[in-house]
Amino acid sequence: MPNYKYKAQNAEGVTVTGIMQAGDEQDLHEHLKKKDLMLIDAKDLTKIAHYKPLKAKSLAEYARQIGTLMRAGIPLVRALQMLSEDEAITPYERKVYKDVTREVMQGVPLSVAMESMVGVFPQLIINMFRAAESSGGLDDTALRVSEQYSKEDRLNAKVKSAMTYPKILSCLIVLVVAIIFGFVMPQFDSLFASMPVLPLTTRIMLAISDFVVKYWLAIIIAVVVVFLVFYFLKKIPAVCYVLDMAKVHLPKFGKLFKVIYTARFARTLSSLYSSGIPIITCLDIASKTIGNLYIEKQFKTVIADTTSGEALSSAVGKVDGFVRKLESSIKVGEEAGSLDTMLNSIADDMEFESERAIGQMVAYLEPVMIVVMATIVGFIMISVIVPIYQSYQQIGSK
Repeated sequence: MPNYKYKAQNAEGVTVTGIMQAGDEQDLHEHLKKKDLMLIDAKDLTKIAHYKPLKAKSLAEYARQIGTLMRAGIPLVRALQMLSEDEAITPYERKVYKDVTREVMQGVPLSVAMESMVGVFPQLIINMFRAAESSGGLDDTALRVSEQYSKEDRLNAKVKSAMTYPKILSCLIVLVVAIIFGFVMPQFDSLFASMPVLPLTTRIMLAISDFVVKYWLAIIIAVVVVFLVFYFLKKIPAVCYVLDMAKVHLPKFGKLFKVIYTARFARTLSSLYSSGIPIITCLDIASKTIGNLYIEKQFKTVIADTTSGEALSSAVGKVDGFVRKLESSIKVGEEAGSLDTMLNSIADDMEFESERAIGQMVAYLEPVMIVVMATIVGFIMISVIVPIYQSYQQIGSK
């Protein structure tokens, strides 16, 4: 069902704008009529070219500047104009910011203008801004959003930085093996051909080397095909669900993934709840920011249980993929009547734990990959040296 950005008029003649799901314009008209609104104009957002999402760093800077400028007494429209004229932003960001500014200048609320830029702004920032527009304090909310995305950007940067070395080492292993089998081993063919008997390891190595030399192009094509198949399989929800479920049940690494997912959820829930957004909406939005489909699917039950009156701590405690500390912390916040404070505290704690978890993941990966590389190289060296050593022994015994 498409989203329509509409402009309507109420009984007092006041213009109202917003976004609503409807089958078509007639359906939209009927929905608005029930709210005593008369449709003036409607735009089908699904027919508008989708934008690419802004990165966490850009979102953090966008929200920070809005909050800082508004706190300094600058009106929202002027703050948005200053943002779109900033020389430090990319051409794409300038286009998005100008589109948002144009909408706001026409009387559209900032949250609605951001939502109309389909795919650019996540629901987290849109809903937090919408809540701030209703209750006031957009500057404070914008700064809170900026802090949220700044932390997310730092966490993402640490993950990428931590995985750089394992990726380089993996490429190095593949390169070394390819050179040995494709170029080094063939140089020993004539030497090994003169030997009457070769050890099993040497025969295996020669067979692999011959295969690589003869079918190297087919191997490259096969690797590319496997990569593409895996890439597209990951986009299938059922496959993604299975892979994400496996992540949280892996030995050693599963616990580390749980810490990272808990940190993301806790921080998002804390930011949304502190902005005055209803807890059910908070849970729905926060579940989509975890980055794990297996955990996200479980939130249908969490939301249903919370709606029926079950305690949030009990409902969240049933989720397979979070650390148990989250449930106990939320429970303390519920009992003390300070859930927002407790959520913020657990978010800070989980983010610290997630940084440690990332370091531990790398600490596990590095020695394993080094051992794998050493085993491969050692096996190759033994396969080459043993028959040569045996031939020298035979010569010496004559």
